Parts: sequence; structure tokens; C-alpha cells
Amino acid sequence: KEHSEKKHKDRDKLKHSNSSSDKHREKHKEKRKEEKVCSLLGKAFSVVDITFWYRGKIIFFMEINMKVLKFCFAQDFKENNPYFTAVVDNLFCFSLMGWILLSFVVIRWEEERYTDGSKWRFLEHKGPVFAPPYEPLPDKVRFYYDGKPMKLSAPAEEVATFFSKMLDHEYTTKDIFRKNFFKDWRKEMTSEEKSKITDLNKCDFTEMNEYFKAQSEARKQMSKEEKQKIKEENERLVQEYGFCIMDNHKERIGNFRIEPPGLFRGRGDHPKMGMLKRRIRPEDIIINCSKDSKHPKPPPGTKWKEVRHDNKVTWLASWTENIQGSIKYIMLNPSSRIKGEKDWQKYETARRLKKCVDRIRTQYRDDWKSKEMRIRQRAVALYFIDKLALRAGNEKEEGETADTVGCCSLRVEHVKLYPKMDDQEYVVEFDFLGKDSIRYYNKIPVEKRVFKNLQLFLENKQPEDDLFDRLNTSILNKHLQELMDGLTAKVFRTYNASITLQQQLKELTCPDDSIPAKILSYNRANRAVAILCNHQRAPPKTFEKSMQNLQTKIEEKQNQLSAARKQLKVAKSDHKASHDDKSKKAVEVKRKAVQRIEEQLMKLQVQATDREENKQIALGTSKLNYLDPRISVAWCKKWGVGIEKIYNKTQREKFAWAIDMAEKDYEF
Repeated sequence: KEHSEKKHKDRDKLKHSNSSSDKHREKHKEKRKEEKVCSLLGKAFSVVDITFWYRGKIIFFMEINMKVLKFCFAQDFKENNPYFTAVVDNLFCFSLMGWILLSFVVIRWEEERYTDGSKWRFLEHKGPVFAPPYEPLPDKVRFYYDGKPMKLSAPAEEVATFFSKMLDHEYTTKDIFRKNFFKDWRKEMTSEEKSKITDLNKCDFTEMNEYFKAQSEARKQMSKEEKQKIKEENERLVQEYGFCIMDNHKERIGNFRIEPPGLFRGRGDHPKMGMLKRRIRPEDIIINCSKDSKHPKPPPGTKWKEVRHDNKVTWLASWTENIQGSIKYIMLNPSSRIKGEKDWQKYETARRLKKCVDRIRTQYRDDWKSKEMRIRQRAVALYFIDKLALRAGNEKEEGETADTVGCCSLRVEHVKLYPKMDDQEYVVEFDFLGKDSIRYYNKIPVEKRVFKNLQLFLENKQPEDDLFDRLNTSILNKHLQELMDGLTAKVFRTYNASITLQQQLKELTCPDDSIPAKILSYNRANRAVAILCNHQRAPPKTFEKSMQNLQTKIEEKQNQLSAARKQLKVAKSDHKASHDDKSKKAVEVKRKAVQRIEEQLMKLQVQATDREENKQIALGTSKLNYLDPRISVAWCKKWGVGIEKIYNKTQREKFAWAIDMAEKDYEF
């Protein structure tokens, strides 16, 4: 105590030795306090844009703040703690700052939209990152033609490397791929090379292929330092080119890197597979930004094709690719405000369909009896779109793409009718290639009137004739717009997918289930939607091996459980004999060990079941594109399942609007 008093006296002497008065010191203290508050507020407002996504977190910390204040008052700190006033002042100050900050924070998807069709007022970005220039192969890596080494010109060599990298892939065995590749490769050759290289079968790319395999293996064997250096360079590019400024928001860009040249693969048996995807240059690029922004600079010695200032669109750059003549875009990341708003609107449109779907179904059922054939065809097509979640089927030029069809473009050869099959009446068998050349095969019983109409549509037609010869996508879409503003086949698909998920979750979720069992129920509900939408995939190449590894883990865990149960039995016998605290404690430890191993075993078994059920089903497509994320978020909140168990980091960023918006009682 004496030491403390002496210390305070010495401190007071030191304070007054600089001849400053109490009044001056108080004034100086107040000034510093104001500067500190201003500094904090400045920092707070500089991160306002960051907090757009984290309003919930601000509220959470403010709630903790208030709980601390309550605790202070409850413990009567005023009497016991000389610093109570300062603590309470600071806590109140932080609470006030939090509320001020919240008053400025408007969640991005709640912001007022422009009414003139504009998507933005200000847009600034750095432009795209181009693929690195071609690096010629070392002299020791040679190309052989008809058994003899041959030095290729740089353009011809580059295209040859594209083929050599794919030697182990089945694409290079397909005739159409080889034919298209050779045709485009010859366009890059010199006249001398063209005269010599006339047969692809005489070309030997083996040394090239082995060189690229060695390069790939070398990358895997890189040291941590080398990998870190590459990571840092990639991060630098992301920071420089991966963001744009749109209306005072720093938005992430989705695909700021231009795709490198290569060989077109396509899906299914695409007629253009093997063709050369040419290198995209600055002269091919159209830049879109605001007039008053700092325009992106093209690489030295080049220029952009055009610089536009179109605020009615959201793309930042575009170019036309040479294979199909389609326009490619650099767009914002799915987590951006505009993308989030578009997603929200898509699901809200599907929700609107819920209010009028019964009326629409009644109408198309009435139209099955129409006197006009075109109306009957339209009604049956709409029935298939509704019941089977078929795509409408876009019109396309013959021979330009793979032979894929949708509902409106079905041909006679794609449909078979069975008055009775497997104890079911009026069965229709569908067998055709849908989007991405995925086979759609389904046998379904339909209503009698639909079956009779299909028989009528098939009369006097050849296998290659259209099933709906008086219907196309334009006619169908026009009719859908008349039924409901904004209605399309995709809206029907989204509606049926989301409704199916919601119903399946209600049926499959058991309140008493563990978290892993609930996740299995969620995946089963998701699988029902994927089957409805025909979202298939080939089983992963490593599927069998991974399942064997998982089965080995299950067997090991079962052995552990058996041993743990025996140990528990022995511990119980010891306790029965001695009745002391030590043996009682041992029983409790062994019991907990058994419970822990049982939980671990159940997780592994659930994982094995989940993998087996979904080996040929692509759950991600429907989850990202057709299922209202608010259904999943509400389900997670209702049953205490972490959202990270359902959505990965990228998906959580994409659906941040839904995570913020949906409560546990949300209904689609």
C-alpha cells in the first residue's frame, strides 16, 4: 500500500512538472478522445462495403456488448472497480457506433434498383488477363513424321502440342475429332509442311506427350517455396484484375482470365470436336466500362477492338469465339450483388407460379380435347414440361451441334407407346439425347387423354418426323407468357424442382436423427430432384477404389467397436466386484469411448450409403441452378445443421442473400 501511494505521488509530481494546468490537460484529453472516435468512425465507414455481407455479425457482436453491460450492472462493478465508468463509457460508445453503422448499411440485395433499365452508373476494371505466349519445345523433344524427325514452325508446333497432350484421352481415337484437328492443323502449317504432312496416322507425338507428362510430374514435386511463389503471383493477379468497382461497391469478377487456345471437345458426339480454338488477342476484345472511369489499358503494342459504355448490360468484356461463333463474356462473380439479385428474382418468379399453377394445369387438361391440333400438341407438350421437367428444346441449325433435343423438338423415333406394361396402363417410353448429350430414358404412365393424343400425333409419320409438327419453342414460349408474366419452361423446371425438394425434406427428415443422418436425408431429397431433372454423370474413375478404402475404414471401426464393448463389459464386472469410485470412473470412460466409436462408425456408414446412391447422379447442378437456396437454409436453421454441411464456401458466397434472408419457417 505504501509503495502504491508513493508511486501515485511521484506520478502526480511528474504530471505537474511540465507546468500544464488541469484545465489544459482535460482539454487535451477531450481532443484526443474526439480524434480517436473520428478515427474509429473513419475506419468503420471505410469498411462499410465489407459489412454489407456481414450485418448479422455486427448485430451479434452488439448483442454480446449489451450482455457485458448487463453483467457489469449486475455485479455492481461501480463499487468494486475504479475503472467501471471508463468500461461502461466504451461499451456504450461501441454500441452507439454499431447502430450508426447499421443505419448506413443497406444489404446489397435490398438496395433500390434503377428504374430506367440501367444496371450501373459507374463501372471500372483493369480488363482481362490473357493466356501466356507459346513457349517453343526444347530441341531434344521432337516430332516424327513417317518415322523421321521433323522440325515444325512455331504455329504448327503449338497446335501439335494440343493434340499430344490429349494422346491418352479417348477423344483422339474418334474419327470426327481427328478429321477436324488435322484440317485445322494444316491451316497453321507452312506450305513446305503441308506438302510433307498429309496423313495424321503417320504422325508420331510420343516424345511431346512424354515431355508434358514429365512437366506435370515436376509441378507435383515442386518445393513448398516454389508453390508459395506461384500462389503469391496468382493472388497478385486476383487483387489487380479480379475485382471491379461498380457503383461504389468492390465486386469480385468471375472469370477475368481469357481461356488459352486448344482443341474444342464439346459434349457427346459433337460434330465440331477437334477443331482449333484460336488464341484470343486484345484486338478481339470489346471492353465495357463507364465513360468517367479509368479505362483498362491493352498490353503494349496492341489495342482493344472497341471500348463501350453500355450500362444496360453487366458484362465487363466480350469476344466472339471461332468454333460456333458465340459471344463469350467476362462477368461478375456469382457472389456479386447483381448476380444475387438475378438469382432472387428467378426464384421469386417460380414462387409466383405456385399461385396460378392449378389454373394452368386445368387449362392444359381442357386443351387436350381441343378441336385444333396445334392446341392439343401445345397442351401435351406443356404437360410433359410440367410433369417430367423437360426442357423446351431450342431451335438450331441442322448439323451445327450434336443431335440433342428437348420437348418441342422430339421426333417420332424418340417415343414409344405401350397400352399396358408391367401392370401399368398407358405407358410412354422416352429415349433421346438431352442437353450436353446426356441420354434421357424414362418409362412413365400418363393420363388416358394424353396417350390417345400421342397416338394421334404419331399417325402416318416416319421415325425422323417431328412428334409436335405444329409446335416450336417460340409458339410455346409466347403461350407461356400469356399464362403468366415471365413464365418459361425453365420457370416450370425451377418450380417443380424446388417444390419437390421442400416436400422430400418434410417427408425424409426425422427430428431424432443425428446430424449425419439428417445430411443423408437432405442428399436423398436433392437426389430426387436431380433424377427429376435428369442430372446424370459418369461414375468417377476412382469410385471403386475410394469405396474399397471406405469399406476398409468401416471394418476397422467395427473391430474397434467390438474391442471397446469388451473393455466396457470387463470394466462393469470390475465395478460390480469392487464398488469403488475408481472402477465407476473407468466404466464411464469406457462407455464414452463406445459411444464415440459408434458415432464414428455411423458417420462412415452414412458416407458409404451416400456415395453409392449418388455415384451416377450430379447433385450440384440442381443445387446451384434450380433449387431455391432459402429452402435449404431454412431446413439447416430448423434442424440445427451447419450451412457449411450443405453448401461449400463458394456456394455460401453465391447464396449469401438467401442465408441473410431465410428464417427457419420459410416456405417456398
